[in-house]
Amino acid sequence: MFFASDNSGPAAPQIIDALVAENHGYASAYGNDATMQTVAENIRTAFEAPDAAVYLVATGTAANAISIATLTRPWQTVFCHEHAHVEEDECGAPEFYAGGVKLTTVGGADGKIKPELLIGEIRKTGCLGVHGVQVGTLSITNVTERGTVYSPEEVRTLTGIARNHGMHCHLDGARLANALVATGCTPAEATWKSGIDVVSLGGTKNGLIGVEGVVLFDPELAWEFELRRKRGGHLFSKHRFLSAQMKAYFEDSLWLELAGRANAAASRLAEGLAKIGTAHFVHPVEANMIFAGWSRSGHERAQSEGAQYYLWPPHQDSSDRDNDVLTARLVCNWATTDDEIDRFLELIDDQNT
Repeated sequence: MFFASDNSGPAAPQIIDALVAENHGYASAYGNDATMQTVAENIRTAFEAPDAAVYLVATGTAANAISIATLTRPWQTVFCHEHAHVEEDECGAPEFYAGGVKLTTVGGADGKIKPELLIGEIRKTGCLGVHGVQVGTLSITNVTERGTVYSPEEVRTLTGIARNHGMHCHLDGARLANALVATGCTPAEATWKSGIDVVSLGGTKNGLIGVEGVVLFDPELAWEFELRRKRGGHLFSKHRFLSAQMKAYFEDSLWLELAGRANAAASRLAEGLAKIGTAHFVHPVEANMIFAGWSRSGHERAQSEGAQYYLWPPHQDSSDRDNDVLTARLVCNWATTDDEIDRFLELIDDQNT
């Protein structure tokens, strides 16, 4: 019963097989391997972007930070949701890699940037001329950090605002596959057709061992990204082992199949939670993450039986006995089983005591 993070799930068997198959003979280093050429072609085809530049790094933080640095000058700011991963979970990496850029956070319900608030923040930026940071880049997260999903129309609304102010647009797509399954839209519709310039393409949360993609739809950005990747220490010498994972990920639409399993598991879990009288949802359940609250006694039973997940927000005082309901984040991955879900639901339901 492991619902702490989709990062913690196992690698898909197809990925292990691909690494074993890759581990023979010799291949050119630093991304010049033949497998990487196939990866680039497969991603360009999937995104309907024949001129896109495609690169691989090992972590989502590197994908986001180097992408933002490529789009943003040091005297500019990046607009992102107040709970965006780049704001709360990357230890200042975007600011560091981009030479000290500022992050300007924008509010909005359920992890989504509210367009009116974005306009307000943009209008306040740069109004003091040389004395303040300037308008730079918009960064959107899809799936959001609260488990909700932007539709292509919602993305276009935000990127349209950004374009009207001369901004580039970045998409943190650590769970992009989950968003695509949830909306039914194509990779192109979710990204460049909706105004995205660069996407961080997640893999680690969805069955890979450790590789993330970066897709730059403007090939003129490619050389700067390459230089920043190398200078930042994220150009792998034995790159073919990154390539092998991503190649298998896109074969036979494995990336969407794995995301579909994770989303379906979350849907099953949410349906079960909805039937428990003490449970309530904090945010809509739209992909593979659930934010919900239920009784303290339910938490205690589940945790005593080994269930792992995070109380959310983390600063809740679980020792406060006057607090009868605690809220938590539950994340399903491609390998989450029905048995895990059903056992967890049985434990947290007070009616079973």
